[in-house]
Amino acid sequence: MKDSSPKASFSLYGLVCNTFGHDYIITRKVTNHINEYKCSHCGREVTDSPAGKLEELTYKIKQINTCVATFFQKRTQRISA
Repeated sequence: MKDSSPKASFSLYGLVCNTFGHDYIITRKVTNHINEYKCSHCGREVTDSPAGKLEELTYKIKQINTCVATFFQKRTQRISA
């Protein structure tokens, strides 16, 4: 049976990030206190966890952040109106 998972390719940027740490930039503001980040070197995506730490951005967490962002936008529009 074939392994259908994609193989991780060697990246010099990945080696640099593992050695010196990631250089995260904000890619999306979900709420005032939840952001999504992406490493400018290796492309790793993370988000803020409820505990205040960074965690890997999976498909499920991305969907949750989208729903939270929608609720947050509706709430801020309702409050400002």
